[in-house]
Amino acid sequence: MSTDLSFFDTHAHIHFPDYGLDSEEVWQAAVNEGVTGMIAVGCRLEDSKGAVEFARGREGVWAAVGIHPHEAHEFLAQKGSKQALEALFDNIQRDKVVAVGEIGLDYYYEHSNKAEQAELLEFQLGLAEKYDLPVICHVRDAFDDFWPIFDRFSIKRAIIHSFTGVLSDVEQILQRDLYVGLNGIMTFTKQAEQLEAAKAVPLKKLVLETDAPYLTPKPFRGKICKPEHVKFTAAFLAELRGESIKQLADQTTLNARQLFDITIRDR
Repeated sequence: MSTDLSFFDTHAHIHFPDYGLDSEEVWQAAVNEGVTGMIAVGCRLEDSKGAVEFARGREGVWAAVGIHPHEAHEFLAQKGSKQALEALFDNIQRDKVVAVGEIGLDYYYEHSNKAEQAELLEFQLGLAEKYDLPVICHVRDAFDDFWPIFDRFSIKRAIIHSFTGVLSDVEQILQRDLYVGLNGIMTFTKQAEQLEAAKAVPLKKLVLETDAPYLTPKPFRGKICKPEHVKFTAAFLAELRGESIKQLADQTTLNARQLFDITIRDR
């Protein structure tokens, strides 16, 4: 694959302490493979702080801070947790914080109950509204409850991360002018309706992601996912959608930079 292509990984967790590989080496390898941008995404308070630290000293890396719905029960039970999370937005530009995430609802596992997940989602959407930041949303088996909560806030920019829905879900996303994040799942899914939905996403509303260390695309299944693997998902999607790899890479990179307002925030 040509190395003159530019890719943007909008969702990675390589800064997690248990990532399993040397994060700096992995990031430099990604840069060498044409990954010009990456969002380090938090799921808990500590790894949201870690995302800020990882982004601060690295060109091409930005941070998203937020609490995953799995963590709602533990987070809400901790005294002062909401104040501690909001403190991460004290100096957004210095700390390269460009989004609130990963937030949402997950009814597939329901590690935290639905009421706790909803309370946490509402709090974090309020932060995104207050600080005028986009959100990175994790929604699994929960769109019916997610949209009524989301629609109560004036959120203008968002990604539905790790999308595995169907055409009707794409329609709901596009009605709100949001972005769809596709990752390695697309390379190994056996669900034809998911692939049809992926084909239906307008290129201008599509962004790429890895979710590293998870969801490693073919042909690397069974190995730890890396940001450089985004190019294999891109190649698969380009063929699926009937687009050139350059067209898809260029547009999804532009989409990411516009979505996260990166040209302004990283001057």
